[in-house]
Amino acid sequence: MEVSAAAEREALLREWFGMWLAGEDRGITRIFAADALYVESWGPYYRGASEIAHWFREWNTRGRVVRWDAGRFFHSGRWSAVEWSFRCEMRDGVVQEFDGVSVVGWDVDGRIASLKEYGCNIDNYDPYADSPSPNFKNERILWF
Repeated sequence: MEVSAAAEREALLREWFGMWLAGEDRGITRIFAADALYVESWGPYYRGASEIAHWFREWNTRGRVVRWDAGRFFHSGRWSAVEWSFRCEMRDGVVQEFDGVSVVGWDVDGRIASLKEYGCNIDNYDPYADSPSPNFKNERILWF
């Protein structure tokens, strides 16, 4: 893949994250293909750029994203992946924070055709630190 194509994809994904941080739709229908599929890490999906835009606007009435930092990017053919760190604060007081990866498929026009998120708890620990038998935390994960 050309460096310029990778840079353009990375810029679009950073723009998408930035929209969430600002709480402003700055061109969702320009970034996503009309028939795009977006799957969140905890299950819900949104089909089409207009539904993605609706979800974005509606979600921002209930909370705000306070961190969505992009990390490493990976590109292969029409696919990209980006590692990220995320935190949001909901109006009901719930705070969610986790790391993740988005796997992104691009259409021929350079728009996002598919995006699937995978989440990872940031509270990592060694379950074998104190015993040869695992000792797992017994806690509710908010986004699974």
